[in-house]
Amino acid sequence: MVYQTGADHTLAEAISRLAYCNPFLPERIEFERQALGAAFVPGGTLWHATGDPEPPPNVFALRERAGALSERLAAQLREGARSSSEDLQLYEDVVVYLLFARYADDFYGLIDPRAGTAPVGFYRKFRQDVERLLQIPRATLVADGDVPHLFATFFQIRRAFHYIFHNIIGNSPPIVRLRATVWQSIFTRDMRRYRRSLYQRMSDVATLISGPSGTGKELVAQAIGLARYIPFDAEKQAFVENFAGSFYALNPSAFSPTLIESELFGHRRGAFTGAVQDRVGWLEVCRPLGTVFLDEIGELDPALQVKLLRVLQTRTFQRLGDTRDRRFDGKIIAATNRDLVHEMSVDRFRKDLYYRLCSDLIVTPPLEEQLRAASGERRALVRFISRRVAGDAEAESLAEEAERWIDAHLGEGYRWPGNVRELEQCVRNVMIRGEYRPPHAASASGRQRVADEVLAGSLSADELLRRYCTLIYAQTGSYLETGRRLGLDRRTVKDKVDSELLRRLEAERGGERKSM
Repeated sequence: MVYQTGADHTLAEAISRLAYCNPFLPERIEFERQALGAAFVPGGTLWHATGDPEPPPNVFALRERAGALSERLAAQLREGARSSSEDLQLYEDVVVYLLFARYADDFYGLIDPRAGTAPVGFYRKFRQDVERLLQIPRATLVADGDVPHLFATFFQIRRAFHYIFHNIIGNSPPIVRLRATVWQSIFTRDMRRYRRSLYQRMSDVATLISGPSGTGKELVAQAIGLARYIPFDAEKQAFVENFAGSFYALNPSAFSPTLIESELFGHRRGAFTGAVQDRVGWLEVCRPLGTVFLDEIGELDPALQVKLLRVLQTRTFQRLGDTRDRRFDGKIIAATNRDLVHEMSVDRFRKDLYYRLCSDLIVTPPLEEQLRAASGERRALVRFISRRVAGDAEAESLAEEAERWIDAHLGEGYRWPGNVRELEQCVRNVMIRGEYRPPHAASASGRQRVADEVLAGSLSADELLRRYCTLIYAQTGSYLETGRRLGLDRRTVKDKVDSELLRRLEAERGGERKSM
């Protein structure tokens, strides 16, 4: 294939990278810059729900360029231009990118629980585009039987983007990494390999989500579970299953061992007191394309850990009180806020179960880490939450009110032990009562908070030095004496003292004197 200009070849290579890249990684923006050159519009950031909800202008420009390039190259192929396998692969990538961009809004319209398995009206037009651009004589790049698979993959990509975008909020580096990690949990790091074969095998891979309470572990699990691959039936022109209702969440800590076993595996009548009829468990209800989510897996009784291990190893299970083996072909996602490494060391969690679960490990970052990594992140999150709880009309005024209260009463250094869940409740409290009083705030002294941060290993070396300088200066009241004790120059001490922490420590000392 002869490219009319070197610019065409550069554009094709950049679009090829875009077609298969992780859209939540910074590399996407660089590939857009390479594809558009001087026409690239700077200022666009990584996609996130707290940012501009409208697609950036680069997306529209890329679709137009991919369309024009596809038509030029298709015309050359129809005229019999010689093409190497590399040329044909590059052309296919450009067309794949174009088709997804062209039908993205149509696929988005299918992300509706009411859509079910109804016929998809635009499939016929999609197929015609594939035939025109990818089934050219002497250059058939997508076989006739592969068109439904391409269609199904596009719908999966659109769902995955939707749920990752809306479920994982924020724009700090830890959250950017989390979104990209979740995308890999769905498609792996090699999307070409996924499209070729791995789409059929991802249910065999269990996912373990670890992180503190309130960091959105279930939302991460939901994003993965609702974005699983669903085949498309070309004859019926409909998806074989409705993705909605395919996610089954269960919290073992909310039930006794017998009840959680019944909920998960099912039971026969008479299996235990109160079992008056047969019951189908969630492993049996879950379809092969569905997902069972086990929250707080660290709370699971040791006997049930053995049974769950069997499910992961053999894909079989038995109802409680039954001897018949039943098969589970869905996906397992588990989550925990416990340190499972420690739990294994004290024999509270089985090592063999852990190693069955950890082939795909995701860690959700605490809010404190997010705020420390990006200035202005709290403000953006408060505005996003305000919009969700109060609506667009009141979002700005509520956000300003919540920000003022936080600044005045909690301060910039508040650690948000309840994470995003606590921040949301803070906004709701301010909306309803004009204040938020966390139950742990009064008990956590400045000294204790510094000790907690040190023990948690959450401070950088510079932050540790700042905290320590402030603690000693609060005792001595002298930069010179503090420097002498720490072996530092007085000017260094003065530069390192944290004024906010110092005010808190001095206020606490004043309170102690009054109580004497």
